[in-house]
Amino acid sequence: MTQPASNAAALAGPATLSSRNLGGMLLLAVMWGLSIPITKLGLETVPPLMFTALRFLVAVPLLLILSSRQLRVPLKAVPSIVALGVMGISLGNVAQTFGVQGTSASVGTIVSATIPIFIVIFAALRLKQAVAPKHWFGLLAAFGGIALVALENGAGAADLSATTLSGVAWMLVSAIAIAFYYIWSAELTAQYGTLPVAAWNALAGLVAILPLAGWEMSQQPFEITVQTVWTAAYLGVMVTVAGLLLWLYILRVVPARVAAGVQYLQPVFGIAAAALLFGDRLGLMFGAGVILILGGLALAASNARPAAQVTAPQE
Repeated sequence: MTQPASNAAALAGPATLSSRNLGGMLLLAVMWGLSIPITKLGLETVPPLMFTALRFLVAVPLLLILSSRQLRVPLKAVPSIVALGVMGISLGNVAQTFGVQGTSASVGTIVSATIPIFIVIFAALRLKQAVAPKHWFGLLAAFGGIALVALENGAGAADLSATTLSGVAWMLVSAIAIAFYYIWSAELTAQYGTLPVAAWNALAGLVAILPLAGWEMSQQPFEITVQTVWTAAYLGVMVTVAGLLLWLYILRVVPARVAAGVQYLQPVFGIAAAALLFGDRLGLMFGAGVILILGGLALAASNARPAAQVTAPQE
């Protein structure tokens, strides 16, 4: 799930893109792009709330260790940071996990790529950033793509890869919550620092999830397998923690408008992994939907500042 803002100087970045920096961007796109298919694997034997809790039981201690010398924040910041954690970590990631359970890995990956759309919308509303007609056209095109992707629901595929309307709805709820989280976190991290805010809101989100996960464990069967452990570890370490650090490095060494493009590479790797792992069918309607979504996202974010002021999603 998924970054805070950096300072203005870091966001400016140099004007050139070295092979090393490009490699870092591609690596991050792979790491985050694989998150939806890997979540799908983790849910095979563990229910959604429990799996989300496992992911953050891995990530939170690492974030606390990394930010151990910066954990002090003003008392007045605590309510906002806690609310941010409940919004982004609890609602955003729990909704995403339910969404992944109810969609094919390919559909889940593509719908999660709508997060930048909602970033544009919330930045316009909260940060008063202008949205040109071409940006709105991009939003409409991307939503049209979502409709096409949702219609191709994997008929004849295994239950694990079936897509339901409720699954798509959960993924959209997750995208909205995470986008709002990014806009809000941009304000908080500018005041109190990236790592302290990331660590404390992740802890607050985990505390909110744990009782729900405990209740779910008492109601549903589950099995902790090697696959459960490595998938939760991957999401906690590679997506939530290492992904954050690599994203912050990229923001320091390349222009933010270039770094934001990593968001649009994620679905490519996610779809490829989904087809390999689950045999997802990538028919003509799905392909048309992907083109509309990615084209709409690119148009919506063109010459727009929101993606440059917040971090890309942690899926």
